[in-house]
Amino acid sequence: MFSLENYITNQYFRALALLLIIFVVLRISIFIIEKVFVRLTEKTKTDLDDKLIARTSKPITFLILIIGLYFASLEFSFTKEFLGIISKIFWSFVVLNIAIITYAFVDVILINALKKIARKTKSDLDDGLINLSQGVLKAAWIIFSLLYVLGVWGVKIGPFLAGIGIGGVAIAFAMQESLSNIFGGISIILDKTVKVGDIIYLDLDTRGEILNIGLRSTKIKTYDNEVIIIPNSIIANSKVQNIAQPEPKSRVVIPFGVAYGSDIEKVKKIVITEIKKIKNLSDEPKPIVRFLEMGDSSLNLKVYFYVDSFKYRISAIDEANTKIYNALNKAKIEIPFPQIDVHLKKK
Repeated sequence: MFSLENYITNQYFRALALLLIIFVVLRISIFIIEKVFVRLTEKTKTDLDDKLIARTSKPITFLILIIGLYFASLEFSFTKEFLGIISKIFWSFVVLNIAIITYAFVDVILINALKKIARKTKSDLDDGLINLSQGVLKAAWIIFSLLYVLGVWGVKIGPFLAGIGIGGVAIAFAMQESLSNIFGGISIILDKTVKVGDIIYLDLDTRGEILNIGLRSTKIKTYDNEVIIIPNSIIANSKVQNIAQPEPKSRVVIPFGVAYGSDIEKVKKIVITEIKKIKNLSDEPKPIVRFLEMGDSSLNLKVYFYVDSFKYRISAIDEANTKIYNALNKAKIEIPFPQIDVHLKKK
């Protein structure tokens, strides 16, 4: 019968050799399994196999290392009590790594499948619920894994859970803000106040596109391509301007001025003609120009028109300003700038 003791007498070198043998053998076995799995799934259109390998590669490697360390530790002459502690540490890490690996499978396969189904539906409510459910599932997975580890260490879970129930009120008060954010996220999704992809304005400094509505917070991407993370309770309890609702169609308002003495009707016709050339212009309502006031230095007007989606609003403003300026300039209609006339009197 093969035994390392026949070849390596030193227990430290023997433990190191055993660790290396177990790690290399298991790592090569996992590598071969991964390659076979990739070969079987390479003809499929999905990228779930790549995601699974990326998510599970490190936990599996760490699990193999833990197994190798455990069997290597058996080569030392430890007391029974110390070996018991090592065994508990080993199983604790095994449980946590298996929990990480199984959660990766559930997250990648189940959640991605649900997201794919949600994309085919007309409602956006299921998208938000899936993101929220993903956060709840992750939290529940962590809690159950930790409870199982406590069981490994001999902690009786029943009395422990009863103690949690008794202290639940105190915990609820301590976590009042976190719970407020969780229920805020639920209310945001159920009320359809905002959804992923909407453009919202909270205040002058907080505006942008919603990237994700999570369990505790909402991520917003600003126009500067920066991400702002806002607690859900703030959005749930704040005045939110959502320019994506009630429909994607968005109004654009362009103020401009012409010099005194200009033919207002001619100005209106020129501007309307140019606005009708704008990309993504909505057919209804029709563009309209209003003569609003006779200002200190100019006759002030505004043109109102709609674009098909709020996503085209910024580009439409730029295009409208450019076309209006060039058209009025070409028609020899003066666009005044603020000025002051000073008259000097001789005594």
